[in-house]
Amino acid sequence: MNTSGKTIIIASGKGGTGKTMFAANIGAAMVKRGHKTVLVDMDTGLRNLDLYLGLENNVVYDVSDVLNGVCRIKQALIKDKRFPGLFFMAASPKPDDGEITPLHVKVLCDKLKKVFEYVIIDAPAGLDDGLTIAMGGADEVIMVITPEYSSIRDCQTVTMTLKELGIRNVYYILNKINTKLMKQGFAPSLKEFPKSITERMIGLVQRDENIHISTNMGVPIVFMKESYISRNFDNIAGRIENL
Repeated sequence: MNTSGKTIIIASGKGGTGKTMFAANIGAAMVKRGHKTVLVDMDTGLRNLDLYLGLENNVVYDVSDVLNGVCRIKQALIKDKRFPGLFFMAASPKPDDGEITPLHVKVLCDKLKKVFEYVIIDAPAGLDDGLTIAMGGADEVIMVITPEYSSIRDCQTVTMTLKELGIRNVYYILNKINTKLMKQGFAPSLKEFPKSITERMIGLVQRDENIHISTNMGVPIVFMKESYISRNFDNIAGRIENL
């Protein structure tokens, strides 16, 4: 099958790392760099990506409807009219009933990659069947972690599971950095992260109230006024282009 796009799974070892925020903003950053991009929410039952994008009122069909044959892909795709090139497919508000498999997701991603340069999937946090299903179409995985010892441990556990699934292209984003706490020794510094993580880290994101505000407003912060945060996401997007 001739595919020109790439599927990137955004994952995390635990909830609360800012995974969905990162997915929304890196998708937006890719669009700003001229790439036609679709964001797919596969965090079934706990969907929030529609809120982060401000598209909750536009959802009619979701990814489960597509995978179960209720509707066509085109019917579930929401075009963000504010930002040309950005599309979205929502997660189901109900947990999966077990009929969807990784193969279903792979077929969906292969079809989307014929249309989009980047297919970015917001996967469920932690380890469960939902993560395994979302990984069905993975070309690369970006794990979002925070400067907490529990996050580091959970990240390593999920990375081991991904390797067991045959996924080797795993990269890391360190989010919610508080340099003051790091300097005071109240949060792990980069020196305390395993070398296997730091060597494949492609970006650092500081804790910032403006990120909080943007998610509540339903507008990715990279589309708001120019700031060091949007420049940072643009730099991360550039590194992803070269993975």
